[in-house]
Amino acid sequence: MTAGAMAGILEHSVMYPVDSVKTRMQSLNPDPKAQYTSIYGALKKIMRTEGFWRPLRGLNVMVIGAGPAHAMYFACYENMKRTLNDAFNHQGNSHLANVVKQRLQMYNSQHQSALGCVRTVWRTEGLGAFYRSYTTQLTMNIPFQSIHFITYEFLQEQVNPHRTYNPQSHIISGGLAGALAAAATTPLDVCKTLLNTQENVALSLANISGRLSGMANAFRMVYQLNGLAGYFKGIQARVIYQMPSAAISWSVYEFFKYFLTKRQLENRAPY
Repeated sequence: MTAGAMAGILEHSVMYPVDSVKTRMQSLNPDPKAQYTSIYGALKKIMRTEGFWRPLRGLNVMVIGAGPAHAMYFACYENMKRTLNDAFNHQGNSHLANVVKQRLQMYNSQHQSALGCVRTVWRTEGLGAFYRSYTTQLTMNIPFQSIHFITYEFLQEQVNPHRTYNPQSHIISGGLAGALAAAATTPLDVCKTLLNTQENVALSLANISGRLSGMANAFRMVYQLNGLAGYFKGIQARVIYQMPSAAISWSVYEFFKYFLTKRQLENRAPY
């Protein structure tokens, strides 16, 4: 759990600016100021027009959610792998953290801090707002983690069959596994972002009054506004985010697992 928590915190901290760009690129907002064509161009534009630190807004709440989530995530993974000799697992994310951080990341966000965002959403939309994308999150995590873990384990068998601590193999296997899983689940991630952010411009264009709820409604709205291409908005940013993100996560996790296990064995060894 310690190794998993460290992996999650470092992964999300290092890659957070790219995650902010991914969230923006998935936006259905037609405002030209909110449109981005490349990750580098988006980061440059955001920092120039909204401030140097703008891509990091919401990082604190993501770190708070990532630590415990990844601790459970890897603990369940190791336990299930031992018990079932399988690579399948599903990640339990902090839904409050996801909703808050994506609202803080959006273009022209009205929220200036994580706590302020939580208070505003709670007051105006109620507790249910933090779980509006819950079904989509579960539906996305099952195929994402299935592809992710199976690919990682398969690649490890090819490049590191003895399963020793090998940083290069962990980085390569983790990066490729993350990229493949990210590309395959982009449509679900677009719908999750829409449900989490509830963009007023997009809702008004789709003639929706009130709040959007449900995965099926999110899928219909994305298609209504952008057609099939809408399901793959931000796929480049998502893959570029997940590839190094997964590589960092797995390499840090494997390092701490190796380090902590080695120390435990040394402490138990008889003098």
